[in-house]
Amino acid sequence: MFKYTALCVALFAPLSTYAASDEDLRAIRAQIQQLKENYEQRITQLEQRLQQAEASSKNAETTAVQAQAAAQQASRPAASSEGAFNPAMSLILSGTYGQLQRDPAISTTGFAMSPNNNGYTKGFSLKESELGVSANIDPQFRGVATMSLNPAGGVTVENGFVQTTSLGNGFNFKFGRYFSGLGYLNEQHAHAWDFVDQPLVYRTLWDNQVGEDGVQLKWLAPTDAFVELGAELGSGRSFPGSGRQKNGAGSGVLFAHVGDDVGTGGSWRAGVSLHQTKAENWVSNNVPNLAGTVGGVSDRFSGDSKTAGLDFVWKYAPNGNVTETNFKLQGEYFRRKQSGLLTYDFTAPGVTPAGVNITDTYAVTQSGWYMQGVYQFMPRWRMGLRYDQLDPGIAQVGALNAVNVISNYGYTPKRDTLMLDFNPSEFSRLRVQVAQDKSRQGLTDNQLFLQYVMSLGAHGAHQF
Repeated sequence: MFKYTALCVALFAPLSTYAASDEDLRAIRAQIQQLKENYEQRITQLEQRLQQAEASSKNAETTAVQAQAAAQQASRPAASSEGAFNPAMSLILSGTYGQLQRDPAISTTGFAMSPNNNGYTKGFSLKESELGVSANIDPQFRGVATMSLNPAGGVTVENGFVQTTSLGNGFNFKFGRYFSGLGYLNEQHAHAWDFVDQPLVYRTLWDNQVGEDGVQLKWLAPTDAFVELGAELGSGRSFPGSGRQKNGAGSGVLFAHVGDDVGTGGSWRAGVSLHQTKAENWVSNNVPNLAGTVGGVSDRFSGDSKTAGLDFVWKYAPNGNVTETNFKLQGEYFRRKQSGLLTYDFTAPGVTPAGVNITDTYAVTQSGWYMQGVYQFMPRWRMGLRYDQLDPGIAQVGALNAVNVISNYGYTPKRDTLMLDFNPSEFSRLRVQVAQDKSRQGLTDNQLFLQYVMSLGAHGAHQF
């Protein structure tokens, strides 16, 4: 019996082993089939998601293109019609706090026959705001207007001119009211100044800035280097003119500028200016005199004024990158000769036994210069140093005017100024400035100014 059982096991065992192997193979085939089905389903899902993503991307691109086209269409000037008007507008807001030791109304020594309009105010002061409007009028002309809003009330027009855009051959013609192209600083508006105030030479010889009502022609030469020539004819409304109410021109200006680049980071510009005008009964009040009249006297001048000037500017930025660090060095020199007739103390009832005011000859040559450097030592931060100096000259007066103050003062007005400003953006500026002003003999004035300048709206780039 045992032998029979062993024989059966020996015969049927291989069959059992083979049967188990077939079952395993079927299970493996089933798993493979299931994996195939799962992967095919997953691939199908991924392909569907890919198609959806591609469709969304195309829709987004189409929307972006449509939006860009709409923006471009909106930015184009509207078709000319009676109601079409699309100027660029800007508003400049500015204010100061001034800490002064002396009365700012006291005139600069030796320049009592100048306006001496320094614009200083003790304590808090809202400075004039500038409202600007500009736009292309048509393919031939462009218009610009800048209104000055006085803090005490009232509006004056700083600029109001029309400028050509298509003369060609380097010519540009401007007519209306504008800041003269003489010198370097004169064309710049107050918010673009690197210091709170103008240099002494601008304050005394130009009453801060020369503004003209007239015409200006500029020519830019077709050369690699910068070469610009200009000429102006105007009414002579700004000091040292008096704005004569007569036919013809009351002032004339000639100027020339040249400049070029040096390497990858440097550039320069130099210029020469000639200015001529005529004053008729120009009045200066509170003029001190040799007789020591309390509060001074009022004099009246009629005659010619001829001024020559030189200006130079050097700018440097490593590799031309002005956003990191940059440096600007600039200076100007002006020399003026005035000659004509001066009426002494014309407000008095009479300074002679006959009770007639004294009018006699008057001539003087005066000059002044400044040099300043402004260094942006890191993004948004700048510091600047400026030195001013004037020469009052020695006036030649007729014998009848011997008691007039206009003589030899033997004093050189000067000033040292240091400023630091922070520019959070191109539209805002915060500044602190200190100065030691020795422009008035025996009256040293240590000054402190805090200033803000804020720009709203569209605003074009400033000149070089």
